[in-house]
Amino acid sequence: MTTVYYDGLCLLCSREIDHYRKQKGSEDLRFMDITGASFDALAEGVDPVQVHKVMHVRTKNGTLATGVNAFIEIWKVLPKYNWAAKLAVRPLPSLVLKVGYEAFAAIRPFLPRKKANCETSPYCETR
Repeated sequence: MTTVYYDGLCLLCSREIDHYRKQKGSEDLRFMDITGASFDALAEGVDPVQVHKVMHVRTKNGTLATGVNAFIEIWKVLPKYNWAAKLAVRPLPSLVLKVGYEAFAAIRPFLPRKKANCETSPYCETR
């Protein structure tokens, strides 16, 4: 099963994950909130600092994908987005997506957070 590591305190991130959960094929994705009190980065085999900086996905064969490549792995699993996965690996779209994602990742810590979950997460003040 492909594992998607996401920031459950990030409003925008959570909305995107909720969208993916509703898609055909999502039963083949395991969604792991990295801001949950029970999340253990080391047990999951991901860098505890980097997983909070950029999107991570572990494919069913164990390969770790980050950033735009993580989204491509999600899109490969969801039939509705297979076309996006194929397009995203082409040179120009790949460059545009990488630049766009790097810009998003830089501002993501400053985006609004879900305050309701702050009682149970040690990551509310982590930026």
